[in-house]
Amino acid sequence: MLSREIFDCVIVGGGPAGATAANDLAVKGFHVLLLDKGGRIKPCGGAVPPRLLRDFDIPHELLVARVNAACIVSPAARRVDMPIDGGGYVGMVDREDFDAWLRVRAGNSGAVRRQGTFQSLSETGQGQRLVTYTTADGDDVSVAARSVIGADGALSAVARQALPGYKTKFVFAYHEIIAAPQPSRGENASGPATPAAGNTGFDGKRCDVYYDGRLSPDFYGWVFPHGDTISVGTGSANKGFSLRGAVAELRRMSGLDGLATLRREGAPIPLKPLKRWDNGRDVVLAGDAAGVVAPASGEGIYYAMYGGRLAADATQAFLETGDARALALARKRFMKAHRKVFWVLGVMQHFWYRNDARRERFVSMCADKDVQTLTWQSYMHKELVRTKPVAHIRIFLKDLAHLTGLMPP
Repeated sequence: MLSREIFDCVIVGGGPAGATAANDLAVKGFHVLLLDKGGRIKPCGGAVPPRLLRDFDIPHELLVARVNAACIVSPAARRVDMPIDGGGYVGMVDREDFDAWLRVRAGNSGAVRRQGTFQSLSETGQGQRLVTYTTADGDDVSVAARSVIGADGALSAVARQALPGYKTKFVFAYHEIIAAPQPSRGENASGPATPAAGNTGFDGKRCDVYYDGRLSPDFYGWVFPHGDTISVGTGSANKGFSLRGAVAELRRMSGLDGLATLRREGAPIPLKPLKRWDNGRDVVLAGDAAGVVAPASGEGIYYAMYGGRLAADATQAFLETGDARALALARKRFMKAHRKVFWVLGVMQHFWYRNDARRERFVSMCADKDVQTLTWQSYMHKELVRTKPVAHIRIFLKDLAHLTGLMPP
């Protein structure tokens, strides 16, 4: 028989989930292959909470902007400001650089990094998996693996082969990365900056979120600052909806249509976690492949990295004990930590994103200080805030009044 490389784990996909799993396993001394096809950047607003930097030891230098407020825009162009009080912030990253840094860290920790496109899983006859991939030069290469982590996106090829009945629903996301407007200082270069020509209010420390059926019939549009660039995007599960047309309209509405477009990106984003993440034998999923994107907000980076860490922990338990039931711990622990948040966000999206009348009321709710405080606290700490029960009751009653039409928009 031909001798083949044997890895403790082959991780397919080098995004935040896969790179985190590879780093965690490599640090613990496992022989890991991180396989990434390269040459592609995922469309993403790039928002990360402070907890992500703390939990995953991410240097602040990777942030391209710190956002201290959001502006929520209704179908009728009503604008509601949501400042982040108490020194909190939302970090912004550029996925091209952020994902690359995570992969480099995994390599520095001992993971073997290779560029290639996953093709298939098959049997070795020795209780291992044969993982076949195609290199950038077009050569097919096979390696043996004691375990596999599928972190290869919402349309995961690993999941389709390893998990019978694998099926997921997703939103199509599309954004354009454009050059940020530059301030003009007039004739006196040392004088105060004035707004750039053609800009109608863009703020490099503020995220703008548009709830408008023209921009998305079931999601939202965004304008997120990325330092020298801006992410302008939208998403929808409606296959007949023109995402490019909506982004063009959003750029016009926000006064950004005259700025240079640097790149365009699109991809499917899963709607909710899958009911099963492992095959009960030697494969477990992570990131978008497992469906861990928050409903309503579409936030995925933190959840992908957390899911990647849990997949690594579950894989470690499996490798050390030989008990494949350990692989199910990844989903069990994730849902224990975040099931309630995902449920609340799912209910919110179901009720408030259905039409412009409800979106108008939803934006009105965002003006409430209780809503703002609990929203930001929950986002930054990644859990439902329990310290203000009276505020929760007030929010529930206001939410009910808006939904039933007892409170004017």
